[in-house]
Amino acid sequence: MQARKKYLLVAFLASWLLLFLLLLGDRLRRSALFSQPRAGSPRSWPRWADRSLLRSFADPQELQDRGDPSPPSARLNASSRCRMESCFDLGRCRRHGFKVFTYPRQRGEPVSESYGKILAALERSRYHTPRPEEACLFVLAIDTLDRDRLSARYVPGVGPKLGASPLWNGGRNHLVFNLYSGTWPNYGEELGFDAGQAMLAKASFDAESFRPGFDVSIPLFPRDHPQRGGQEGRLRRGAVPPRKKYLLAFKGKRYLTGIGSGTRNALHHIHNGKDIVSLTTCKHGKDWEKHKDARCDRDNVDYEKFDYQELLHNSTFCIVPRGRRLGSFRFLEALQAACIPVLLSDGWELPFSEVIDWSKAAVVGSERLLLQIPSAVRCIHPERVLALQQQTQFLWDAYFSSVDKIVHTTLEIIKDRLLPHRSRPRFLWNAPPGGLLALPDFSTHVGDFPFYYLQRGRTPVASPKTPPLSTTGSVRVLTPLLCPCPAPTAGSSPSDKFTAFIRVVSPLSQPVLRLIQAVSSSQYCAQILVLWSCEKPPPPLEKWPQIAVPLSVIEGRREPSDRFFPYAAIRTDAVLSLDEHSSLSTSEVDFAFVVWRSFPERIVGFLASSHFWDAEQQRWGYTSRWTNELSIVLTAAAFYHRYRSVPGGRGEPRKLGGEGDTASSCPLLAASPRYYHSLFTGYLPAGLRELAGGLAACEDILMNVLVAAVTKLPPIKVAQRKQHKEAVPQQQVKGTAASSSRGFSQQQDCLNQLAEWFGYMPLVSSQLRLDPVLFKDQVSILRKKYRHLERP
Repeated sequence: MQARKKYLLVAFLASWLLLFLLLLGDRLRRSALFSQPRAGSPRSWPRWADRSLLRSFADPQELQDRGDPSPPSARLNASSRCRMESCFDLGRCRRHGFKVFTYPRQRGEPVSESYGKILAALERSRYHTPRPEEACLFVLAIDTLDRDRLSARYVPGVGPKLGASPLWNGGRNHLVFNLYSGTWPNYGEELGFDAGQAMLAKASFDAESFRPGFDVSIPLFPRDHPQRGGQEGRLRRGAVPPRKKYLLAFKGKRYLTGIGSGTRNALHHIHNGKDIVSLTTCKHGKDWEKHKDARCDRDNVDYEKFDYQELLHNSTFCIVPRGRRLGSFRFLEALQAACIPVLLSDGWELPFSEVIDWSKAAVVGSERLLLQIPSAVRCIHPERVLALQQQTQFLWDAYFSSVDKIVHTTLEIIKDRLLPHRSRPRFLWNAPPGGLLALPDFSTHVGDFPFYYLQRGRTPVASPKTPPLSTTGSVRVLTPLLCPCPAPTAGSSPSDKFTAFIRVVSPLSQPVLRLIQAVSSSQYCAQILVLWSCEKPPPPLEKWPQIAVPLSVIEGRREPSDRFFPYAAIRTDAVLSLDEHSSLSTSEVDFAFVVWRSFPERIVGFLASSHFWDAEQQRWGYTSRWTNELSIVLTAAAFYHRYRSVPGGRGEPRKLGGEGDTASSCPLLAASPRYYHSLFTGYLPAGLRELAGGLAACEDILMNVLVAAVTKLPPIKVAQRKQHKEAVPQQQVKGTAASSSRGFSQQQDCLNQLAEWFGYMPLVSSQLRLDPVLFKDQVSILRKKYRHLERP
């Protein structure tokens, strides 16, 4: 009996031990499984603009069950692991810089309208070269945009043509553009030819096939997308409150079968007919009636009750679901209309995602969580809504409004990869004026840009004062080249000093000497540079006035645009541009500089003119008549900004005379190029600079157009004594009435050619003029700071 009880006890304990071991093994197996991410492990959820807004909508079990594709790095097979280091010959770019060669077009080769625009944008780029031996990047002349075999624009036989080209080299250093890949029924990623080691600039890019740091995701754009310029965004200043008539809207096709049908078939569930309008139609295609379901007729009736453009422009949020492919035209349409995109396209690598932070302009949702979208967007605060709308307008204008901008953005992203240590920070891509106008050759530090402080509503703090550069009365002749050594940073905001830059084209005269004396007497003047563009050599030291600030002479090339070159001798943020005919008093200079410090991103000057649309001639006109509007401030007497940077260059000053003046291969405070000077020489193509040099006063107009294109703001005119204003026309245009008329005709030609190149008219008109005395008062002139401005 005792033995039987003993056996029962042992059996009972053994069964409990076995059960414990089974439970322990299962737990260990589970922990091992979850500790190692699988290839199909989900991404973090949710991918919305503000994740904190959706914490109450997410359930932990729901997050684990979500079947989002895994990150691209975990899904790349051996044949698609190209990176810049492995599939791109960086040596070609080191020899000649970043140059782009487009294959010559073959006679009879079909090229679509969209691809023709892409090739035109490349050929207009400042990086284009006609010589393949200089190229860093190659672009095909074969149209690869539409690789759908069922499309009429499909180009067959691409593979054999590439194999026969001596430049193809397996696709190395090549860039292939594509808008449509794959075909019915799955619309995959296949192109119909082996792209090899070529980079892909592709629309509707699936994150599974996207190669980070190598490929570029571009937007899907229609055939009528403008080549240059493009239409403005719909958001206007003062357009508040941010909420519009409809909170959330969609109007589009519904697919009854096949890929992309699931999301669009479910959109009717969120429609309430009030602030949420979600309309679909199955009435498209040749045989839609064969496949229509019970909802088709009712949906078609509701679909016709609303206008698409009305919904687009009167909705706060626009649903952008996937179509047959991941991307759609609706994405760009929503951006332009300031309708915040709500993206429902799982796995879509968003356009230019390498540099653009889409969380500031869009709501990225999940197709499986469609029913939570109305609640999610209602929770977004109005201030946040307005910020998202404003960012849609900036991104549209900066990168998407034209084919040129899409292509140039693609090139700049690739160029940044070649020199990562000199690439643009992400902030510059996502804040005005944008990455295309913040070139890394000038600066990669965001604090060097005046826009950085203005966007934050802060008044810039003055930089440390510039130390004395040489003894009083010294005169130097400098070569017009850049300094080879880095310049010490004097601060990240507009300094409290300026450099006067005077262009002289005739022998030294008394008006020039008086101008130098007046400008040098300003309490804000740090130095004076004379651009000597006269055929005769500069006069000796004793001929120049003895002034309290350093005076240097730079030998120019006798071209009008010489004044806009990025000379290394300029050592301040502010530049006062003058010509030999300018006549200013010290008080006028002081006041204009104080005004400029409040508007460092604009041109601030004394002499103004304006543009207008001539309806009879159907072209832009130019006038210097006294009107209530101005859009151009002549750089014959104007302040503007430059950026600090650390460029490479050559040149060193050579001593002309003056005690204490030293010659050095790198002066202690030699500064880097001015921002607008640098854009003038580095951003604009050579053809525009040649145009500016060939037409009367065209360099003035070009500089104003460039600044307006960057700032989207007009220049600022400040007061000047009346007798000087009346003398300006004779000083600017000499000769007979016929020559004056010819000069104005050239200025109008310049204006129209610039508008043609930019694709629109960047100049902005203004009725603002800033005076030191706004009204007559009883205060004595002797008690006023700028007393000379009131004297007759």
